[in-house]
Amino acid sequence: MTTTIGARIRALREQRKLSQEALTEQFGFNDRQTLSAIETGERKVSADELLRAVRIFGVSLDYFTDPFMLAGEGRFSWRQTGVDSDRLRGYEEAAGRFIAAFRVLGRQVGHQPPLIRPTLSLTKQSNYAEAVAAGERFAAEFGLGDVPAHRLAEIMADRLGMLVLMVDPIEGVSGAACQLPELDVVLINRNEIAGRRHFDLAHELFHILTWEKMPPEHIEETRPTKRNRVEHLADNFASALLMPSAVLDRFGDWAQLADEALVDRLNVVADELLVTSQALRWRLFGMGRLDRTQNDAISDDSLRNNGRIKPEKQMPPALFSKPFVQIVATALDEGKTSMRRVASIVNVAIDDFAALFAAHGVEAPYEL
Repeated sequence: MTTTIGARIRALREQRKLSQEALTEQFGFNDRQTLSAIETGERKVSADELLRAVRIFGVSLDYFTDPFMLAGEGRFSWRQTGVDSDRLRGYEEAAGRFIAAFRVLGRQVGHQPPLIRPTLSLTKQSNYAEAVAAGERFAAEFGLGDVPAHRLAEIMADRLGMLVLMVDPIEGVSGAACQLPELDVVLINRNEIAGRRHFDLAHELFHILTWEKMPPEHIEETRPTKRNRVEHLADNFASALLMPSAVLDRFGDWAQLADEALVDRLNVVADELLVTSQALRWRLFGMGRLDRTQNDAISDDSLRNNGRIKPEKQMPPALFSKPFVQIVATALDEGKTSMRRVASIVNVAIDDFAALFAAHGVEAPYEL
């Protein structure tokens, strides 16, 4: 708890753009080192100092003591377009609550976080070809098969120990990566079309695997003109992971295709690989399997929605994930929390929990 309180004091100080010297003065400490020790968890906070923090920042006591929050702990990187910063901050707090719920309830029921965290040996100095090679190698070494998108989330959860959650975020958010001291999390907007969901998943995986050497921006723009080198590396990794050359070999030569025949093949293959036709187009062009003349002749409209007038109507994946729902069910069964509390944290009506458990094939807890 000492570390948590200190981290939340630091988070509020940085959010309010206060220097350590300024906050030291407001607390009435004799020197800045006292505040620094509190923020790093090296020094305990007295009851009087905690009440002082509540008064200084104008927040509730729960802000510093509620375990179902990630304030000051989780580092987020949001994949979004045109989202107001205040709205995004509000949703980040909400997302942090169900991530914290997984962490807290998981500890209570004996769930162990991964002992070792995987990383990629790429840096900001790595070139795009190296990112492509890493994506290809990931698909091969983890046995993602002929349709890598199909098993990617499962591999991330089961083999890499990541928490992958399908969520209903605010408009404009397509996904996020979040890193905690003991847990890696990827959030994906489950209402996006399948091809975009899968690309976002592979893109956020890159950020998780390279976070220490090239931490992503807190707010990532998806518009191409505003994206930095790290995001382009992530795109190259994701593209190669979802569409490895060995998989594309199955679809033969593209060099002789043109006009409608080329467009039709792109749309059909993209559907089979669970990616977007645009992503497949640029992957093939980058590999040299489409030449510039072929690529320039393709209209964006012909590939929109993988060649359909409207996006194909599909049921979105179930909310959250099976590991998340299993932890919640176990915690409820063992009396570690109440249904009412869980419902308020994850923003799901109590009456909807039976359907949520059923959607993931998890036996509903006794309380239901």
